[in-house]
Amino acid sequence: MTTETKREIKFEIGHVLFVDICGYTKLLIHEQLEHLEKLREIARATETFRAAQREEKLMRLPTGDGGALVFRTSPEAPVKCAIEIARELKKHPDLRVRMGIHSGPVKEATDLSEQGNIAGAGINLAQRVMDCGDAGHILLSKRVADDLEQYAQWRPLLHNLGTCEVKHGVTLALFNLYSDEFGNPASPCKFASSTKPEAKTDIVAPSVPKKSIAVLPFENLSEDKTNEYFADGIQEEILTRLSRISDLKVISRTSTQRFKSRAEQIPDIAKLLGVANILEGSVRKAGDKVRVHVQLIDAENDAHLWAERYDRQLIDIFEVESDIAENIADALRAKLTGAERRAIAAQPTANTEAYQLYLQGRYHWRNFLAPGYERVRECFEQAIALDDSFAPAYAGLSLYYSFAAANAIFPPDVWPAGEKNVEKALQLDETLGEAWNSLAAAEIYYKRDWTAAERAFKRGAELNPNFADIKHHYGVVLTVMGRNEEALAQMLRAMELDPFFPGLNLHYGRALYLMRDYDRAIGQFAKMLERNPNYAAAHEYFGDACEQKGIEHEAITQWTAALALSGRVEDARVLEQVFASAGFGAAKRTLARRELEQLDAKRARGEYVAAAHYVFAHLRAGNFEEAFAWLPKMVEEPNWFALQLRVNPVFDPIRKDPRFDQVAASLVLK
Repeated sequence: MTTETKREIKFEIGHVLFVDICGYTKLLIHEQLEHLEKLREIARATETFRAAQREEKLMRLPTGDGGALVFRTSPEAPVKCAIEIARELKKHPDLRVRMGIHSGPVKEATDLSEQGNIAGAGINLAQRVMDCGDAGHILLSKRVADDLEQYAQWRPLLHNLGTCEVKHGVTLALFNLYSDEFGNPASPCKFASSTKPEAKTDIVAPSVPKKSIAVLPFENLSEDKTNEYFADGIQEEILTRLSRISDLKVISRTSTQRFKSRAEQIPDIAKLLGVANILEGSVRKAGDKVRVHVQLIDAENDAHLWAERYDRQLIDIFEVESDIAENIADALRAKLTGAERRAIAAQPTANTEAYQLYLQGRYHWRNFLAPGYERVRECFEQAIALDDSFAPAYAGLSLYYSFAAANAIFPPDVWPAGEKNVEKALQLDETLGEAWNSLAAAEIYYKRDWTAAERAFKRGAELNPNFADIKHHYGVVLTVMGRNEEALAQMLRAMELDPFFPGLNLHYGRALYLMRDYDRAIGQFAKMLERNPNYAAAHEYFGDACEQKGIEHEAITQWTAALALSGRVEDARVLEQVFASAGFGAAKRTLARRELEQLDAKRARGEYVAAAHYVFAHLRAGNFEEAFAWLPKMVEEPNWFALQLRVNPVFDPIRKDPRFDQVAASLVLK
């Protein structure tokens, strides 16, 4: 139900009501779902909700423990809706809810990006407003209160609370909305407490190893702000060198990146990431001159362990990166093998222009499927043209092809390019963990050689013990191979090294789904959405798990959110409308028919469409004969979807048909 359609992102002022259930994480899974369903039922029944929906002036964004209603009518709309909800909640004393209201800029839709986010400042601040309240509170930002004070009927209900400091050090002026009939007249606990409210997190860190470190994004101090890629690249290169040291625990870049514009204090960041030490730094680049300043901090007592400033020529940048890595290892008393010392001292190219192009390619890689991603291949190819012995550039190019082919984004005919580039990378440098990850992909998806793929996974993990991506990938493949305990062990280890990477957390939940552990899958997606409420794929997979559990209303709610977040607003509207009028089966079939129309249109434009997408859509539509017609082609195509045949519950409706076993038998792994 996701899409690659890219739309221009537009901002508008939304009037936001953010709602969540107090004590949600302490509830059992079935209690969570029951409470969520009751809350959404109450909200949907309010007159303000229905009126805005009729006018198509309402956007809904479910989260793990509640949701946001964005009204595009008037500032009064979310307030009226909150009051209607509060009055109805009096009939359900076990359902403890708090609400926050703010008006501000929101984004209506986004493209399919792992960092996709339609929230905007309007929703973010509405959530911060709500976070300051306790059960029963309806809190308003000063902006909303100022709007309401223009009307006599609202003035007696507005009670000034003063200011509250929230996440990222932001201070909000808040008002409490209540009367004898609704709301909570008590002052919120956060106004009575001298301590700052803590950021919500579901990560419970074990004892932190002393030899552990996170490298925070480096600040770009260059006058030319387009050098952002260079500062990010230096951070990642230092992190990559450190990750080769088996005696260290090193957090992945995808998790440290969330602290790029940080307001959190160093001890708080270290606690969230599960490390004892933090490296922060800055980079200034001017022509061929580079200044790098770094400092290593013991997070527990905020003490500086080591600091250095390097003023060098660009050609010396590898020496700087190596020196930083060696000094950090010494400061943390990490034991280095001879191979590890050689790895962190390596100079992969002597061509500074090729190196900068490589860093640009890595920078664009982070925006996969977003505008600018197409530059990845160009940058790596240009780097190779300047230095045909530059192993990491070949590894990057192989990952570009193999990742897209494995996920059926590119057609299968790109596999030879991926394989050729990974072979070249390993010929030049057989110690590159990322190259072994690409090789594993080619072996399992393209060549269907599981023995060779597993060998590549293990070799890559041995060479780069802190490389979360390879453990993540290995765990995903172990899942479809039916080795469930090993799969979960690999993914949990990857999550220790990369706790905030949405894709990894998503695939962990999906692995639980493929293992048919639907309760744990639902719990994982719910936790994910607390932290990433606008992640379309998480809503989609949450809906899939709810479907298998028979929780149909929640499945529709989550699928609707996924469609809206992916820019398919009309499909979301139709899905909800058919569900309301004709039930779950009809809604699912209608959506599947619309998906088939979109797949046909894409093929008519000459774009590649994987056979698996037709199989899945026909199964949803109940077109089993059509699904069987496409199934052999799906098994033949060398991608990730073919390997799901024996474990994905979506195939259960046709699994007992003798033809299914015949097709499944054609999927042979070496």
